[in-house]
Amino acid sequence: MPMPKTSSNSLENELFKSVYDKTPDYIKNANLMDFSKDGEISFVLKKSHLEPYNEKTNPEGLNLKEWFANYAKEAKVSTAGIRGPQNILYPQDTRFPINLVGIVLATLAKALVANGKYKGKEILKIAGREVRYNSALFLDAIARVQAANGIKTLIPVGRKTIPIWLASFLAFKLDLLGGEYITSSHGISVKNATKDLNSQGSQYLPEESMEFVDKIQEIFDKVEKEGSYEIKIAAKDNPLIDEKIMAKLDDGVDLYVDYLKSGVAQKVNLDLIKDFKNKIFIENVGGSAYRTLSRVLKKLDISDKFEWFNIEEDPFFHSIGKYNITPKGEHAFYDYSVDATVISHRQNGEKFFPVIETLHYDEKLKKSPLNTAILITDPDHDRLTITQIESSDRIPFLEENGIDYVILNEDRILTVFTANQAFLMLMDFWAKQLKFQNTWDNHPRFIIKTTASASSWDEWARAHNVKVVNVPVGFKEIANIMKKVELQLKKYPDKEVVVDDVFGNSINLGKNPRLLFGGEESGGMIMGTEDLIESLAGRKAIAMREKSATEAIIVSSALIAKLVNTPMSGYLKEIFDENNIIGRYDTRVDIAYYNESEPDINKLKADKIEGEKKRTKNDLFYLSMSMGVKKGLMTIEDVREVLNDAFKSLIFDNLEEIKFVGDGTYLKFAHKYIEIRPSGTDAKTKAYGGGSNKGMIETYANVLGNYSGDRTELHKKFISDEFYEKTKDEAMKYYLAFVDKDANNEVFQIPKYKF
Repeated sequence: MPMPKTSSNSLENELFKSVYDKTPDYIKNANLMDFSKDGEISFVLKKSHLEPYNEKTNPEGLNLKEWFANYAKEAKVSTAGIRGPQNILYPQDTRFPINLVGIVLATLAKALVANGKYKGKEILKIAGREVRYNSALFLDAIARVQAANGIKTLIPVGRKTIPIWLASFLAFKLDLLGGEYITSSHGISVKNATKDLNSQGSQYLPEESMEFVDKIQEIFDKVEKEGSYEIKIAAKDNPLIDEKIMAKLDDGVDLYVDYLKSGVAQKVNLDLIKDFKNKIFIENVGGSAYRTLSRVLKKLDISDKFEWFNIEEDPFFHSIGKYNITPKGEHAFYDYSVDATVISHRQNGEKFFPVIETLHYDEKLKKSPLNTAILITDPDHDRLTITQIESSDRIPFLEENGIDYVILNEDRILTVFTANQAFLMLMDFWAKQLKFQNTWDNHPRFIIKTTASASSWDEWARAHNVKVVNVPVGFKEIANIMKKVELQLKKYPDKEVVVDDVFGNSINLGKNPRLLFGGEESGGMIMGTEDLIESLAGRKAIAMREKSATEAIIVSSALIAKLVNTPMSGYLKEIFDENNIIGRYDTRVDIAYYNESEPDINKLKADKIEGEKKRTKNDLFYLSMSMGVKKGLMTIEDVREVLNDAFKSLIFDNLEEIKFVGDGTYLKFAHKYIEIRPSGTDAKTKAYGGGSNKGMIETYANVLGNYSGDRTELHKKFISDEFYEKTKDEAMKYYLAFVDKDANNEVFQIPKYKF
């Protein structure tokens, strides 16, 4: 059987060949459901499909029970959709977490849940995608399964790409029941996911995911009992698959531009951009942002200020982040993702930015003047990395201030700001713009941030009388706080709004507050509006529910224009100095316990399982102590003793607190913090740090993040085996109590649609 895809790109072809060679014939020959047929089709789910494949005893085996067990486990903890690797050549391969059968089953389950809740109502959802392998197929499958179950799905004309923030915005603005978006954000090319959006346009919280997970279990139970279950799939041209509404709305671009004009695209910012004499580059990784963002910039009359890299849509992401050698020096395809801030080390120990290296800016930018800014966005266009060309004689200044850079040539460097640094500049700049317009004092201001994000944000906020609400990692956590605030604004408009943060503090936001900024260190942000945002049916919000690189690009561009021809790094230093910020340095260490790009699924699964064990051991070492303090089994003095004993090279005498923060353990010192967080979706540990000494936080983050998790005798002295084993369950209770307290559980009412 010939390879179904080939590429003129030798590295991509190497990936294809590797996947092809590692895919067994029974999967290559499988024809479970043929979406190339335009008419109605069906898939009969059989009992044999639930069990493992066996050439002789079960040739129809898909091992769906094992797939579902892993899917359900991730649904409980996922921070950004249920995601994982896929077989990019044979999407029906159920050995992989993301596959066509799983997409169909999950879509059917969500449709059944929706129909059960809204009997007799007209249900509308939106479906969107970016450029990843098989995304167009998955979008088609979602729309056709929903149509077969009586749900109208709004999709762009020709099933083309849109950003995640636009799908989220339209779910809220048009009062849809929600949506499906196919992406794995800035993850590696072979990964994919479905991000489930609820009626707010926010990603599902775990309890929402569990509703449809339970429905899949019901389907499996029925198959076990009755032997089969027929899944109907509508024709491609079913009238419930609606491109006309999105065509009429120009994909919602006009509505979104109106929203932007009430926020970051006000005249005070647009005038700065329009007067700017130089060009700003947009690095359009994957190509899919261009189709929407170019229209937005044109409607704002600022498109002539930008130049673009990579406007063609490409599921291999233009080879960005891709290598034919692993970090260990082995010859194999390796993908560092498309996160421009990822730092790795060469075999000789030299630190480098693998993603930026593959952007080839030494060539592409050699004619661009100093201080040219390059704004790098990811395939679903929700994250932003800010970079800028500076003179190499500024290297000592950058190093002194903890700002990373890449050498372009002997005279020029590329400054690379972490999101912690970039977003501090943006919130400071936007605050100054609001003050310049004399609107700052119209409302009390607050920000919502993840605990893993910079402590400099908290310090800056204190200096400006801006309240801070800290939440676990994940934008749905930020959205959950927004909804809590909105409920109080609606029910008690004349009272002060009070919400709890994940540290357990009650934060008084004042009367009728407004969100200045919501964001996280991984590059996603949103800014609020002066007037509450209103949906067509009258629902009100303080900000949108998904991070948006478009918002970040507009406010970044206004700042760049304001600074004219001076480096942003100097502005960052000014902010540190003006606000007496101590924690001006930050770091993040990503510890991956296996090669995500491994094409052999059996090896991938085995390596991931072993990696998850290491991740969990590392997590439980710290988490059990934080919960031990919470339960009175330990004091902070005891924790210091355990850590000083376990890490002889580090000092913990000034450790002030150890707290579970919803998805990780937060260690607060006198002049620094370290957070150790296990990935909820992968065999990875993330170690974050912020403080007054860059070398110190890097050392602590590396040592604590890479620790084996082996329990010491002192650890066992305070934490019993029984408590250690149930730590995760106890922590989950605490997290759910945080999510549920003062929750906005208003039931969504389907309106009469008029568009």
